[in-house]
Amino acid sequence: MTELSAALAAAEGGAASSGGSSPLFMYGFLALAVGAFWLMSRRSRKQQQTQQEFRNQLQPGDEVMTASGMIGTVVEVASDRVTLESQDGSSRTQWVLAAIARRTDPPVADDEPVEDAAVGDAQRIAGANDRVIDVPDDLSTLDDRRDDGGKPRK
Repeated sequence: MTELSAALAAAEGGAASSGGSSPLFMYGFLALAVGAFWLMSRRSRKQQQTQQEFRNQLQPGDEVMTASGMIGTVVEVASDRVTLESQDGSSRTQWVLAAIARRTDPPVADDEPVEDAAVGDAQRIAGANDRVIDVPDDLSTLDDRRDDGGKPRK
């Protein structure tokens, strides 16, 4: 038994002297892990702070979307609750302030109507159908002349 413990002690001593895990490597790895954790938590805190500022600025009349996808208009803002009205005005629901995901922009009305590409194509096709193209039923009604001025085909 003592021979086994002596062999293990010799093996551990050899590993330490041959460049095993040094304290400098462990401290460097630990510093790298702490730095990565700090960067990730800082980013998360910044996003949470931005969301909190957004929720604190909600006012009646703002059009918002909840985290579940419901779109509505803010009617009332209480301390931690928001009352939303549906777009058609038929119902009002209360939501926890944290459930409001983002503000939606109302659609902007254009001054000039933009021509739809499909409408343009439809008009072009309708105009092409107005021209009459005479297509023969068989080859017997065609001329024997070629378009390039060559000899007739036989």
